[in-house]
Amino acid sequence: MANLNLEVKKKHKYDAIVIGSGASGGWAAKELCDRGLKTLVLERGRGVKHIEDYPTASKAPWNFEHRGSVTQEQRKGFEMAKFMRAETLHWALPDDEQPIVQEKPFNWFRGYHEGGKSLLWARQTQRWSDFDYEGPARDGFAVDWPIRYKDMVPWYEHVEKFAGIAGFNDNIEALPNSIVQPGWDLNCVEQHFKETIEKTYKDRFLVFGRCAHLTDPQQVHYDQGRGKCMSQRMCNRGCNYGGYFSSNSSTLPWAAKTGNLTLRPHSVVHSIIYDDRKEKATGVRVIDATSKEMVEFYAKVIFVNGSAINSNAILMNSTSNRFENGLGNDSGVLGKYIAWHNYRGQVSGKYAGFKDKKTSGAHPSHSYIPRFRNLHKHEEGFLRGYATGIGGGRGSYSSKDGIGDELRDNLLKRELGGWGLSGWMMGETIPVEENHIRLHETLKDKYGIPQIVFSCEWQDNDTKMVEDFQTTMAEMFEKAGFEDIKTRDSKAAPGSDIHEMGGVRMGHDAKTSILNKHNQVHSCKNVFVTDGACMTSTSTQNPTLTYMAYAARAANFAADELKKKNL
Repeated sequence: MANLNLEVKKKHKYDAIVIGSGASGGWAAKELCDRGLKTLVLERGRGVKHIEDYPTASKAPWNFEHRGSVTQEQRKGFEMAKFMRAETLHWALPDDEQPIVQEKPFNWFRGYHEGGKSLLWARQTQRWSDFDYEGPARDGFAVDWPIRYKDMVPWYEHVEKFAGIAGFNDNIEALPNSIVQPGWDLNCVEQHFKETIEKTYKDRFLVFGRCAHLTDPQQVHYDQGRGKCMSQRMCNRGCNYGGYFSSNSSTLPWAAKTGNLTLRPHSVVHSIIYDDRKEKATGVRVIDATSKEMVEFYAKVIFVNGSAINSNAILMNSTSNRFENGLGNDSGVLGKYIAWHNYRGQVSGKYAGFKDKKTSGAHPSHSYIPRFRNLHKHEEGFLRGYATGIGGGRGSYSSKDGIGDELRDNLLKRELGGWGLSGWMMGETIPVEENHIRLHETLKDKYGIPQIVFSCEWQDNDTKMVEDFQTTMAEMFEKAGFEDIKTRDSKAAPGSDIHEMGGVRMGHDAKTSILNKHNQVHSCKNVFVTDGACMTSTSTQNPTLTYMAYAARAANFAADELKKKNL
């Protein structure tokens, strides 16, 4: 039996293990494999092969049985049933897969399949600036980031070249320039709003929102097997062209070509194995989702990229004599200071002009107003600020009057409507200790893993920010000549933005943080966390580009440390 166990352990041994195959996990895998490390990627959900497993890609509405509607029978067992569509039904997560306890309401969106949320994200890719990295130290919230923008510049460049970013370099202090391919033009109503803003305000700008789409593919993208974005705007179904960046179209196939990648789907991570004698992590315990059997895999280095909430939960469930309260949790802050983005503020307006113009075609992004509040000093009655997504267009309508032939003829006679513009905020929430997750003491899921308890809520700062957004954007719309201006506070539950962050934050001091400047667990040097869990604060930018840059940076650091025999 002892010999058999040794053989199993030898068979299950790798240089590196990556937990999660999404945007950050895919980048960790690519970099580790490129450095020659035999790497195991553990994916909780099913396997998804690029192109082969996109059943609704490019499918026309009339080719769906109910034009995309989902039947009542198909909706059973899904908490978010009212949002379900046939186009993306293959990504839906049934309620019994991972039940949670909402001590306070929290909307948690997950992507349990190979590629994770890299197949579902909005693909917005703005860099952070030093306004973001220096914010906690300057404004007195959270803890100081142990890195600055200059530390990330080469890694942003590395990721942008490989992923492909469409957009423009706008030379705005709060939004550092990127390596870009050509972006798309704004439409006439967006361009009008842009010109009005820049004439009226010195500190506000409207730009095209940079996005992870190929508009001018380079050789490195053809080498990945990807092609130009066709602007179909069906991205969340999976893209047969590889026109936008996902793990499935880019980093995972690249890693596989090295011969160093092993990807194991249906692998629900239970915990990380810590060896008290060796004083380091030695592997990962997995529940096989099909057999429910526990399997152990071993490696010299472990990357935790299960998405922010799950990465917290995995570390919490990784207890040992050394770490009774979760791996690396000497500071006691594991699972605390959970934060997200504030999308509650909304604005819309109608524009009477441009009746001689209409939108021709479409593109997969929108326009964007970078943060302008509290940049150089604290000027408003709340901390930090917000960015704003902007989208404009001209729709069509038809009369529903009459019956029979008259109704039919009216419905078929489409008329162009007026131009409209809408905006939505993306505010920075301030991490507070009270906003936390923890593991339930008795409730477990079907894999025998403790259920996650969410205890997160909005703060006064968030509400003040929403109020400022509503007042400020209404004024900006009015100055641009919009009519019927409406603002709204959705009061949606935390997490509705799909950008949960924190709980395993980076910091200088092991007494107040879990990770150091290399995304390395202070007290367990061969474990790295490079997804949203590592975030010390949230900024206002979409975070995925930054996660990918962290993963690439940390993976190369880990490879160097392994070579030096420091891990």
